[in-house]
Amino acid sequence: MLDVAKIRAITIDLDDTLWPIWPTIERAEKALHDWLVQHAPMAAALFSSPSALREIRDYMAASRPELKNDLSAVRRESIRLALYRAGENPLIADEAFTVFFNERQRVTLFDDARPALEFLALRYPIVSISNGNADLERIGLAPYFRAAISAREFGVGKPDPRIFHAAAGAAETMPEAVLHIGDDATLDALGALNAGMQAAWLNRSDALWPHELEPQVTLTNLAELVDLMR
Repeated sequence: MLDVAKIRAITIDLDDTLWPIWPTIERAEKALHDWLVQHAPMAAALFSSPSALREIRDYMAASRPELKNDLSAVRRESIRLALYRAGENPLIADEAFTVFFNERQRVTLFDDARPALEFLALRYPIVSISNGNADLERIGLAPYFRAAISAREFGVGKPDPRIFHAAAGAAETMPEAVLHIGDDATLDALGALNAGMQAAWLNRSDALWPHELEPQVTLTNLAELVDLMR
């Protein structure tokens, strides 16, 4: 059971918790492809091939393991590799990535996201924890947050307890006084539990809980959490 009296801070995931990520990524990849068609058509053809794209990503994962927590760097260097393999100028990879990244920040919030953030931010410091590369300033949500902890900047990602502990530190409290909210059963909910936090699993898709250790609360939307914490 959720112990509301113990909560002194909130940590929250971003992608698929506050907005659906795949429509965003699909728009960003289309923007990137359209740009490449104009500026590097041979590389655009590579990115149109699922098998070629999969091979590039697998190659990057194997050859640049130090980038595993930096999705921006993985994306940018994958573009650079595609340009090189296509015989086109790899120096335009940064510009191409900027096209992708700008579109990636154009998210569409779930209807319950902003009202929940407004409610929670009036009562608790909120810190985001993300393995992704969303930019809260550019998205327009930064005013609700005390801090943003990303795997790219911190060096390790969820479910490692250290990133949860760093977020608790950013909220100036101990892990046991934090409620973490997120959609991923393993990365978010189990990760938070193993870090000593309470966990609210946001299960929008009616999935089955896959672990023996269970979260304090399971939600189908963030409005339910607001009701619990009034």
